[in-house]
Formats: sequence, structure tokens, C-alpha cells
Amino acid sequence: MLLKHFYDEQLAQASYMVGCQASKEAVVIDPARNTNPYIEEAKKYGMNIVGALETHIHADFVSGARELAENLQATLYISDEGNQDWKYKNIDHLSHCLLKDGDEFQIGNIIFKAIHTPGHTPESISFILTDGGGKANSPMGIFTGDFVFVGDVGRPDLLEKTMGAKDATETGAHDMFESLKKFKELPDFMQMWPGHGAGSACGKSLGAIPSSTVGYEKRFNWALKHTNRDAFVKDLLEGQPVPPNYFAIMKKVNKTGATLIKKLPRIKEITNVNELEEKIKAGAQIIDTRDSSHFAKEHIEGTINLPFNASFVKWSGWLLDYKRPLYLLAKTKELEGIKNTLHSIGFDQIEAYMNIDRAIEETLECESYKNILPREAKDMLQSGTAHILDIRSLKEWEEGHIEGAQHITLNRISDHVNEIPSKLPLIVYCASGMRSAIAVSILQANGIKDIFNLTGGYMSWKKEIPILKLK
Repeated sequence: MLLKHFYDEQLAQASYMVGCQASKEAVVIDPARNTNPYIEEAKKYGMNIVGALETHIHADFVSGARELAENLQATLYISDEGNQDWKYKNIDHLSHCLLKDGDEFQIGNIIFKAIHTPGHTPESISFILTDGGGKANSPMGIFTGDFVFVGDVGRPDLLEKTMGAKDATETGAHDMFESLKKFKELPDFMQMWPGHGAGSACGKSLGAIPSSTVGYEKRFNWALKHTNRDAFVKDLLEGQPVPPNYFAIMKKVNKTGATLIKKLPRIKEITNVNELEEKIKAGAQIIDTRDSSHFAKEHIEGTINLPFNASFVKWSGWLLDYKRPLYLLAKTKELEGIKNTLHSIGFDQIEAYMNIDRAIEETLECESYKNILPREAKDMLQSGTAHILDIRSLKEWEEGHIEGAQHITLNRISDHVNEIPSKLPLIVYCASGMRSAIAVSILQANGIKDIFNLTGGYMSWKKEIPILKLK
């Protein structure tokens, strides 16, 4: 048997390829939209991908299961659990197998058994794997998707918070408690392969270790220690982060099917900065993907800074408008990676791009903003010559903030620009200065020009300015 682990750092998303070396057949569990890595890996081992398994209808990325089914004629192995609201649509033209609790199927000598594990979503299933080629009479492991993670379990509130499914959170929490009883009955020696790692918004405290065992999770996972239902539900629902805006879109896309990547229009190249400036004047959505330090030094007026780093996909999903075409300012060598990342969360309407170095060079007059140190911010605030804005999460704000600050979270900033006083210079801060740099770019593009970013954010402020008294 062959088992390969694939991990998308930006999405903190794991997928797996399992192959039978005797039959030369392989399947992929919870594939990402970009299926090239699986195809290349299968070719390396002389295998054919014959199946795509999904643990549930995903909310945080576009699944590649239909890509594999359309392009390779692979069979979809998907859940038939849950009510009609959570059934897969538009699959009749594809080879597919609908699975209920306890159903088994075989790929070569490898046996998969589906178990219904609702809680994160009503249709959620997990796949228990047995290596028949090794003459094993006990299962080797379980692919849990968003059911059980290393150190955590899937959040049950996404359907209600993103899709408006009434009472789904409470129902999901109770379902999760029951599903965990099934998990506790599994042998301790079984390996566990989850769908996400640390950084995913599908749980609140996921571990960074890529895999675990059933026994280890029984012993150390907080959720599996609970024996009282009400106490479990309370702990599960407490402290869940606000889900990104794009989760609702992903649910719909994965339920009905995304456009095949090969059918997406080619991204055009803009070679004249005048054309770019015309787009800006017309109100286009234009993203500068450079590091914030370069953007602060000089950038084109009206553009927004989303650095192409580990947080790019998260803030793209939070801040970009899916109803409007997107224009990119990027280094040409990074364009493919940026495009694939945006496609992974269903942002397919990338109209055009321009090489950022050329755009800056051809622009007659660029904008900039200043990063200021905590002591400089303190002097401005104490003299009453500045207003300060905190763009961190509500939890961070409640744990401590700068006296006199206004609070608007980054994900809501575009809709609340008019609530920010415009008579005084504005200082913006987050925890470290990274998120606030994005906020500064959005506010500057919306007309707030006298603006500063607090270097080091609230963490530096606490170290350097323990006490501040405003006039």
C-alpha cells in the first residue's frame, strides 16, 4: 500500500493519496482544487487515480474531487447522509458512489469503510482504512476530515453563521458529542489522518502535528475527555473564531460544483500603466501583492495591499468582493502561485495583471504611508493630535487595548470607513503591525490620507508604553 500526505500551508489543509501497488490504482481523500500534485505523484509510482473521496462539503476551499472525476473519469465517493439541504448536486453526469454509515468499497486490496460522523456538518463521514494486501484483519487508520483534529474537533457553528441554517449550531454540537462516542470505540492503535492543521478556521485550537493516533487523542484531546454532554457543548461553542466571509460561498460552490480550471478564462496582461489607472478611476478592485514594507514606501493610489505570504488566502477570502473582477499587481514569477491560491478559494474572476515593478516605474506620482514607533504614537495621542484605531478581533480587544482607541475589526473596515473621524491624523494598529498594514492600505484607498501604521502593533506598545494617560 502507498500512502502520501499533501499539505497546503496557506489553507492549513491536508489531503491524502492512497494506492494499491498490486492493482496500480489510487484514490485521493479531500483533494484540493489544483490536482496536478496528485497526478504527478501517481505517475511517479505508475498508478492511475480511480477515485476521489470526500469527507464532507467543504467550507474553506474549493474541492478538487470534481476535477478528478471530470478529467480522469475517477469515481466520486461522497456522503449520502444528512437532509436534502446538504446533498451534492449536479453529479449525475459523473461516476459516483453515495455512501451511508457502514458502507464499504474496495480499491485493489485496500478496503474503505464509511462511518457517519456528523457534528461539523450533518453529512460528514470519516473513512476507516484496512490494508487487505497486507493480510490485515484490523483497520490501520481513519481519515477524519473535519471531524477530529490533532488536539481538537470540528466546529459546529459554520452552517448557522455562514449559511443562516437556524439552530444548526446547537444541533451540530450535540451531534458531535454522539459522533465522538464512535471514535472512542475505535482501537487505540489506529492512526488518525485529519483534514486540517494549525491555522485552519475549521476549529479553534488545532495542533500543528500532521497526524496522530486514536489512542493519543483519547488521552489528550480536550473534546474526548468529556463525558457530560452539556459541559461538552458549552466548551465546544465557547471561543469559536468568526468564520471568514468566503466560507458561505465555498459551501455553495462545493455543493453544486465549481467551473473546471481548464475552462477559466486566461488572465490578460496590462502593459500600460495608463490602462491600469483608468481601471482604478472606474472603481476596479486592484490588489498589490508586495510585502507591506515596499507598499508603504511607494504604491499606486487606489490600490490595496494584500502581501502574497502565508496569510494571503485568509485575507483574500475575508476582504475581496467575489462579485467584482480582480486586477493584480504582482511579480511575474509569482503570478502562477497567486492565481492558484485565489482559485483554491473560488476567486475565479481574475481579469488581468500588471508587473508591479513596471507599474511603479511608469507611475508619475506614487503614494506612501509612514510606520511609526510606539513612543511616536504616544506623543501624538497625549498631545491630542491623532486618533487611534484598533483593527484586531473582538477577543483580542477584550483582552486589552490602547486607551481611547476606536475598534473596528479588519474584516469590517471597508463598510465602516465613514465612522472613522477625519479631522485628525489616524494611527492604526493590530497585534504585530501586519494586519494593520492591510487596513492602512484599504483606508488610504478610501480617501483617508493622513494615516500611520503602528510598528510592532499592540505587542510592542505593551512592552514600551505600559501606561498611557490621555488628555
